[in-house]
Formats: sequence, structure tokens, C-alpha cells
Amino acid sequence: QDNSFEQFIINYCNEKLQQIFIELTLKEEQEEYIREGIEWTHIEYFNNAIICDLIENNQTGILAMLDEECLRPGTVTDDTFLEKLNQVCATHQHFESRLSKCSRFLNDTSLPHSCFRIQHYAGKVMYQVEGFVDKNNDLLYRDLSQAMWKANHSLIKALFPEGNPAKINLKRPPTAGSQFKASVATLMKNLQTKNPNYIRCIKPNDKKAAHIFNEALVCHQIRYLGLLENVRVRRAGYAFRQPYEPCLERYKMLCKQTWPHWRGPARAGVEVLFNELGIPEEEFSFGRSKIFIRNPRTLFKLEDLRKQRLEDLATLIEKIYRGWKCRTHFLLMKKCQIVIASWYRRYA
Repeated sequence: QDNSFEQFIINYCNEKLQQIFIELTLKEEQEEYIREGIEWTHIEYFNNAIICDLIENNQTGILAMLDEECLRPGTVTDDTFLEKLNQVCATHQHFESRLSKCSRFLNDTSLPHSCFRIQHYAGKVMYQVEGFVDKNNDLLYRDLSQAMWKANHSLIKALFPEGNPAKINLKRPPTAGSQFKASVATLMKNLQTKNPNYIRCIKPNDKKAAHIFNEALVCHQIRYLGLLENVRVRRAGYAFRQPYEPCLERYKMLCKQTWPHWRGPARAGVEVLFNELGIPEEEFSFGRSKIFIRNPRTLFKLEDLRKQRLEDLATLIEKIYRGWKCRTHFLLMKKCQIVIASWYRRYA
């Protein structure tokens, strides 16, 4: 219920993670259909870039305003910080304050005068400005860092690298908000170079008890985790997609025309394979470089057929091996019998 600077930067990080989730899933998913030439009706979704810009913009962002208040000379208080926000962010559609120039919040009794409210992706959150300025200032004195760095204990020395005399910087240390913003930017840059997999965790109840599901709590999490938009895109689109070459390599054993070797383009081989299996045309689409399968049950059917075919092939290999082994043994016994018989007749 009481949110201060700590919760503000945590929610900022959540917004950035949600932004990269949108870019790598919803946006990328729909753009891939367009790139592959798949007929597609665009599905609208909320892009929270406008909220991230409200917080991190270098000129008019909340963190920039907070840093400016912490670094400017004169009397600086949490109230002056809120006053600056009311001037700079007054017209922003996701910022609310009783003292803002936007008159629509003047009569909002649920919003105290010493607070501001941000309409995050996951809902509205009210922040108390008390302590924002003090918590944003890095008040670790330089001589204290140097003293800690001179400690004999290796862990304490490692915790205060800024105390190293060789790295002394006479400039004012960066604020907590700017340090956190830089860390988040590094995290986002790192994530964008990876191929992340998302696991959305749903908390069924607040008691941490088994077999209890609070419907209101679960629905709230599903709505604000963005799962509904993701499900809409997935249902309207295709559950599975794969380049033609690995698809043909995996399932070519299901068709006599493509097994064991297909001579020709991979796409043509996949077309022959799907026609031979009798898969309905509405269940798949051919892109420029990938095959798109709409429903998971079609993929499950392919996997079941492949599993059965592998068992049949294993049985065939086993049969041929047993036949070869028995025939080899028979021929060896026959050869031995002839040798023994010839020596016996010579002796007789």
C-alpha cells in the first residue's frame, strides 16, 4: 500500500522487462507473418514504451527530474521534486497528481497531495514522494570508501572498489536512480542478444497452500501479465513454425516419396509430405522459408506418426539383423559340415 523510491525503480525495471517481452513476442510474432508472406490480420496490443519514456527520458523523465533536483543548488525537498513533476509531466496521460495542471485530478480524494500516481502496464500505482530525494542521493562519503578499501578483509575491500586511490574521481558520485537506470540498460542490451524463453508464474493464493485457487487473484495476474494479448496472438496465428529443411529431415520417413532421400527443394518435399499424410489445408501455411502449423494437435499427430514409424523402422532393422545373423551362422555351419564330411570320407 505504501510505495516509495525502492518500489518505483522496481516497477521501472518491470516495465522495461515487459517492453522487451512485447518486442520479442507479440511484435516479433506478427512481423514474422508479414516477412514470410502469411495472410494475417494485425491484432492490437498495448505498447508500454510510453510509460518507459515517462520514467527514463533524459530531458523530461521522472528519473531525470529527480537527478536534477538532487544536483541543483539551493533548497531541495521532496515537495520541490513533486512540484517539478507537476510542471513537466502535467499533460502526460499516464501521470496523475492532485497538484498537477490537469484539473481532472483536483477532486480525486484517493490521491493525497504528497503523492503522484503512474498508470503502469500492470495497473495504477501511487507513490509517496517522501524520501525520494534522500534515497536517490548516494551519500557514501569518499573518505569512508577509501577506509573500507584499505581493510585487510578481502570481501570488504571488494565491496568498495571506488575507494581505490588509483580510481578516485573528484566528480560527484552518480545518483542511485542513474546507477539503476544504467544497470537496467545493460540488462536490456544483454537480453536482446539472447534468445530468451519466458515462464510466467501464477500465484494461486496468498496462503501458499496446495489445491487452493483464488479466482480473483489468478484473473488479476493473467490480465496484468499480458497473457490475454499473448494468447490472442497465438490463437489467431500459428502455434508452430520451422524452416523447411529441418522439418523435412524430421518427418520425411512418414512418406515413401521422401524416404530415405528427397531429390529436390525442401519446400516441395514438405508439400508432398503433407499431401501424402492428408493434413487439412487450413491447418498449415507455407511461408517464404518456413512451414507454419496452426494447431498443436497437428504437430502432436506428426510426432505420434513419427514415433510409430521409428518403432517400425527399429523392428525392420532388428528383423534384417537377425536374418543376417542366422544366415551367417547357417552358412558357417554348412561350411564346417562339408569340411568334416570330406575329411571323414578321405579317412574311410
